[in-house]
Amino acid sequence: MRGKNIVLIGMPGVGKSTVGVVLAKKLGYAFVDADLVIQSREGRLLHEIIAERGVEGFWRLEEAVGESIETERTVIATGGSAVYGEKAMAHYKRIGTVVYLSLPLEGIRERLGDLTERGVTLKEGQDLDGLYVERQPLYERYADVTVDCEELSIREIVEKIAAF
Repeated sequence: MRGKNIVLIGMPGVGKSTVGVVLAKKLGYAFVDADLVIQSREGRLLHEIIAERGVEGFWRLEEAVGESIETERTVIATGGSAVYGEKAMAHYKRIGTVVYLSLPLEGIRERLGDLTERGVTLKEGQDLDGLYVERQPLYERYADVTVDCEELSIREIVEKIAAF
């Protein structure tokens, strides 16, 4: 994996941003958090953007931002809903290795606070369980590498990824 970008995907709360920062430091890579890029470009927080544009409007924005990221030797932490953007995911796969940080639903539930405040895109009437079931196959489809994060520390997850 040396020299290529590393693109982290997975459910909200799995630790993409935290793992990404530590991994980037370990490898001497830059770090980009796609959610922060979106917030910076829009001048608003994720949940404010979602409230204004709606879930699907946010997904279109997230896809456009993902497609625009051009980097080398960078760890990219995507938003949890990045996998809804086929063009962005194809771009990520072209520019790097896509690593799925996997965690069982109960682990996700323990880590997440208020889903709305975190900027999690839920469709009308959808809960965390439904979101998990919907996204799992998408994460698996796009992943070049899957890391099971259950019962692993941040350091152990970083070591696993760095070993690829």
